[in-house]
Amino acid sequence: MLKKWMPKTPGVEPLALFRLLLRHPKLSESLHPLGAFQLGKDASLSLRDRELVINRTCARSHCEYEWGVHTALLGPHAGLGPATITATANSSANDQVWSVRERCLISFVDSLHDAGTVSDELWQRLLDFWTEDQALELAVLTGYYHAISFAANTAGLLPETWALRFP
Repeated sequence: MLKKWMPKTPGVEPLALFRLLLRHPKLSESLHPLGAFQLGKDASLSLRDRELVINRTCARSHCEYEWGVHTALLGPHAGLGPATITATANSSANDQVWSVRERCLISFVDSLHDAGTVSDELWQRLLDFWTEDQALELAVLTGYYHAISFAANTAGLLPETWALRFP
């Protein structure tokens, strides 16, 4: 089961998160298809957009574990430099590190985190940059990583030794 969950990352042991989830086989079997879709080739989001959403969601949820895994393993592949990675944890949506498009994305994640919804105005701005299908993927991705963050935080998962730590 760990091989099914664990991405092919040479030299990286199975993640503590996956070992945790696999303690509940029915739950992990239900979660895996959605996670695989969101991180796989069938998702319509760019790697950069996806990782910005995941990193921001995990940071806002105070989940250093998952934030650290994604920023270390996938941040560089997504073109996220150190300033951008730090900004996912520390900066407001109005920070100059973000492009106009990224400000919209970060505002979207922040609104979902803070209010569980977005304003009509923010939804319309989002649709200026993403299709309706992509916007729906963004909402579900945010919710999925809230759930992952809640599980990791509740279990008290310690950061992987190689993962980044909150700035």
